[in-house]
Amino acid sequence: MLSVFRCINRSALFWLAMIVLCISMESIALYYQYVLDYGPCVLCVHIRAWVFALLIISILGFILRKTRLGLIISNLVALAFSIGMLERAYTTLGIERGFVDGSCTLSSGFPSWLALDKWIPYAFEPWEACGYTPELLFGITMAEGLIVLSAGLVIVMLIMILTSLSKR
Repeated sequence: MLSVFRCINRSALFWLAMIVLCISMESIALYYQYVLDYGPCVLCVHIRAWVFALLIISILGFILRKTRLGLIISNLVALAFSIGMLERAYTTLGIERGFVDGSCTLSSGFPSWLALDKWIPYAFEPWEACGYTPELLFGITMAEGLIVLSAGLVIVMLIMILTSLSKR
């Protein structure tokens, strides 16, 4: 079974699927923002940043997938970014449902050395306060979908790390 996951991890298709997933997620977020007029909150912007980072590491994973060290680094960093996305999604859902106390300001919270809200404001500038995410499909809110998706990514990347660390 591990050898099957090892083959998947090294395949171009896996890394291309990761790239397509990240581009799709960013596109859906921008569609909701600019077409359906659901402005992002600071937590949503943070999730977008984690997805953007995951996109970059997926491109690197695609390039480095044939080397063991490149694959290990790509998998570890992708896991870290997936965990960051899961944490932000959990907080977003928690604020929406009321099991996490908190609110957000309209300040993006990005450090000065990574001022995504200044560099790419159309994608990373918060417009609204936290507490509500739009419905996607079948009554599932964006926060619910994000938490399921990011948890799935964490599990997938954990499996991929195990395969890249294991000896043949």
